[in-house]
Amino acid sequence: MNQPRPKVKRSRALGIPLTPKCVRYFERRPFPPGQHGRSRKSTSDYKVRLLEKQRLKAQYHVSEGQLRRAFTRAARLESKTGEALIVDLETRLDALVLRSGLARTIYQARQVVTHRHVTVNGHRVDRPSARLRPGDVIAVTTRSRTKAPFLVAAAGAHAPERSAPYLAVDLADLTARLLRLPLRSEVPVTCQEQLVVEHYSR
Repeated sequence: MNQPRPKVKRSRALGIPLTPKCVRYFERRPFPPGQHGRSRKSTSDYKVRLLEKQRLKAQYHVSEGQLRRAFTRAARLESKTGEALIVDLETRLDALVLRSGLARTIYQARQVVTHRHVTVNGHRVDRPSARLRPGDVIAVTTRSRTKAPFLVAAAGAHAPERSAPYLAVDLADLTARLLRLPLRSEVPVTCQEQLVVEHYSR
């Protein structure tokens, strides 16, 4: 999915840093980009809900169609729709590659999957949107393990500050197993998911 807008500007527009590199720029200018960024104060219920939806979409790097389909699936379940939506997105292959520390950002995670560097249960998978189930094992292919990005990952450079308890990760071996479905409280995503539900339910 192509996103031509610079990530720093997107981060400032959404109010959250989207990559580690964006953090220092965001801290320096924590207001929307543009000539009138500091003075934008007008808001509305629709704008608040739309912004929250855009934040969620950006953090998982999904298209509008992908997010809407995930919401439709979540709405069919008996559990809370907002929490089910987060769980649905979190069990995407690219999201789990990121959480396991095999990639630095969601953008890199998507790229390593589409470039066929990753297997699931021993089979190459090149769809970042592939949903995993408990027990599924993610691994970097044998031929890719000597490439620089994965040598860096194996050294623990991309390991998250707070490990995901729903994953069993062996960075030295460049593998990760999904133990169970995540709980909302365990997912490190900045989002008030109820506002996203309200946006799609209006």
